[in-house]
Amino acid sequence: MKTLSFRAGQLLTLSALLASTAVLTGCQTTIGGQTLPSPDYLTDDVQYFPAGPEFRLTNQVEASRKQAADTQTLESTGN
Repeated sequence: MKTLSFRAGQLLTLSALLASTAVLTGCQTTIGGQTLPSPDYLTDDVQYFPAGPEFRLTNQVEASRKQAADTQTLESTGN
């Protein structure tokens, strides 16, 4: 009789441990095409990264234009 109640206690403890682990860690779910890691996504701070320029070499083009303008200015004042 003691072994049955002891095993039932172990089983109950193990079940409670597994259930609390599942509740505390959250479950991954997909809603509206988004993969959401847990219910805490509603209170999570969202990082926003604004869209950058579509042309990735904007700075390089501007630098080469400035260099060409400077070169043309030096050539025209040098003569």
